[in-house]
Amino acid sequence: MALENNSIPSVVATTLVKSYPHGQAGMIKVLNELDLTLYQGEQVAITGASGSGKSTLLQILAGLERTDSGSVQLLQQSMHQMKDQDLARFRNHHLGFVYQFHHLIDDFTALENVALPARIKGLATTTANDQALAILAQMGLSDRLTHFPWQLSGGERQRCAIARALINQPEIIFADEPTGNLDQESARQVSELMMSLCRSNGATLILVTHNPHLAGQADRQLTLTGGALQ
Repeated sequence: MALENNSIPSVVATTLVKSYPHGQAGMIKVLNELDLTLYQGEQVAITGASGSGKSTLLQILAGLERTDSGSVQLLQQSMHQMKDQDLARFRNHHLGFVYQFHHLIDDFTALENVALPARIKGLATTTANDQALAILAQMGLSDRLTHFPWQLSGGERQRCAIARALINQPEIIFADEPTGNLDQESARQVSELMMSLCRSNGATLILVTHNPHLAGQADRQLTLTGGALQ
């Protein structure tokens, strides 16, 4: 676990407020002056009831959604001051994303899917493919390189998605219910691989999950309720 006295913050969220229209009730506030500080290499699980705003919080932290007020700094960079093009470049270079659904491209092989973020970053195809080969081997998918998503099992697809998220060696990983579509054994294997590789790379992991076993593997477990983290 990254400690305050030997690491600088990788994530600093200050007094985040976010509201949405809610029928005749007017606006519903899902984030209410929320604060959060995470340190490099720390793994934090965020739990809470469905609809409590967990996914919204992840979207805001990653600069994919704007707040009503408050600020987010990632790696000492202010998200709300970046233009959309700069945000996209920052996400590609420094952030990784894993979702409940793998979001692999159907017409791309496992190798092509994983190499894509590295190619977007500007790496030559050969270099990107070499990096994809290495991380797919770590994921136990060396014999699935030329397989398309529909030829992979659910656990294999999710491992491929994690490899894609990690290929650029991002400093921060956002994982939104990464094992939500998997059976118990596949979920265990995928979560252990993801958390182990994040630790090996020194990456900060922000994990949203309903899985108590997975949440219990993190350095800290926070609950989002009433618009705040407890």
